[in-house]
Parts: sequence; C-alpha cells; structure tokens
Amino acid sequence: MNNLRSISQIIEPQTAIEGAGVKLRRSIAPRASNEYDPFLLFDHFAFNDPIEGPIRGFPMHPHRGIETVTYMLTGSTHHRDSLGNAGLIGPGDVQWMTSGRGILHEEMPRRGPEGTIYGFQLWVNLPSHLKMTEPRYQEVSAATIPAYEKDGVRIRVVAGKVEGVAGPVAEIAASPLYLDLQLAPDHEWTQPIPGGHTALAYVFEGEGVFSGETIEAVKLLKFTDGDHIHIRTENKPVRFMLMAGAPFREPIVPYGPFVMNTLEEIKQTLAELRNGTFIK
Repeated sequence: MNNLRSISQIIEPQTAIEGAGVKLRRSIAPRASNEYDPFLLFDHFAFNDPIEGPIRGFPMHPHRGIETVTYMLTGSTHHRDSLGNAGLIGPGDVQWMTSGRGILHEEMPRRGPEGTIYGFQLWVNLPSHLKMTEPRYQEVSAATIPAYEKDGVRIRVVAGKVEGVAGPVAEIAASPLYLDLQLAPDHEWTQPIPGGHTALAYVFEGEGVFSGETIEAVKLLKFTDGDHIHIRTENKPVRFMLMAGAPFREPIVPYGPFVMNTLEEIKQTLAELRNGTFIK
C-alpha cells in the first residue's frame, strides 16, 4: 500500500427537516451529478433537546431503486412496511434495506433510557439491473456485529472486512465497507480501501489527523483515489463512520425517495403510486 488517499472535500453538515418534522444534519443528498457514487445520502439524526416536544418520525412513505441503511447508537427506531415486516432497530443495531422495485415503510424513532436518540442513515444506490429487484432486509442486531480491537483501536464491522473480521451484511452490489471506528488518543490506523472505490468518512466525535489534515467533529470527508487512508490521533480520541464502495458510473435521476436511471422510470413510478400498482 503506497498510494495514500488525501482529503479532496470537507463537508459541513447542514440542518434539514424531513418526514413529519424530524430535524437532522445532512452531509450529502441525492443529486443528478452523483459525485459520491454509489452513496446518495448521509444523515445524522439526534433528538436530544426536550423542548423539541414529542418526537416526530417518518410516517409511511415509498422507496424505489435504492438501499437505506439505518445505524442506531442510542435510542431506537420502530419500523414497519407494506410487506408485513415490523421490528425495532435498537442501540448498535443496523437495518440494511434494499427497496428494489418498491416498498412502503415507516420509521418512528424512540428515545432511549437516557432520553436521547442518535443514529445515522445512509442511502446506497442500486445499479440499473437491480433497481427493480425484490425488496429485502438484512436486520443486523448489535450482538452479531463483530468488532476488531487492537491497542486503542476499536472497529465495528457492519459490511466489508477489517484484518480478516467480516461484517454480517452481505451480497450488496456496491461491495461496501461500512465501519464505525474509534481511536484512543495518540494512536494510528491504516485502512486499506480498494482503488477506484469512493471513500467517505463522517467524523462525529473528537478530533483526528486524516491523511495529514487535522479534522474536528462534525465533518464529512471525501477522499481522493488511492489504496488506503491513514488516521492518527494526538491528545484527543476520534470516532467516525467510514464508508467505501464501488461506483456504478450510471446516470441517475433522483426524485424524493426514488432514485432511478431515467426520467421515464420516475414517471412510471409516480404513475404506479397513483394507480395503486406500486406494491406488487
């Protein structure tokens, strides 16, 4: 590994309101320019202010053509869908939902015992030949997510591999790496990432030196191409989500909760919603 990825972009998350008034920090959102291919959206949600009143969530809504990945740190999210699935995504759990040809689902956050809700949602694109695939879920409980631990470094492996430790999420077209990394002060870590894959890091706690640049939370980083990234800490710990995946290099047409390849496919989707044939 001799081709270090440097930081090509530093993104300051912006406040957005989604669903039934859910306030969140958004770093990237679906755009036709598709510069984070295969990643479409990254949201960081937290409800930690009691004066916000009752928690609102994401009432029943459709998705097509994408995968949504929910990762909870504290609190939980109750979900149910048009296929009859229902369940609770609790602290440390992950739900990797492949919406494929179409699904209606709702996600309703609930505070944990400490009164907080904290988590992330990532959207991953599907290639054109899988846009209309059967919907499916990979529900991953916290207990089944393996952690790689070594002297001041702790990595929860949701998808991909770290030093032979493989994450439980499998058979995803983008061959993603999705990791929750923590480094204690005065430690370093080198993470291999296949050349050509898009790589993003969401720094949400502490401070670290990423490829020579000091980054404080909260920021989303995009990296140049290469075969690895290097992170070290000085006098503070750092925690960040690392996402990498193979780009599909296909044109996209995003429209709300749908991401297809052509405008005609979006029109078809809207027609099916109107005439009641969206869910088979």
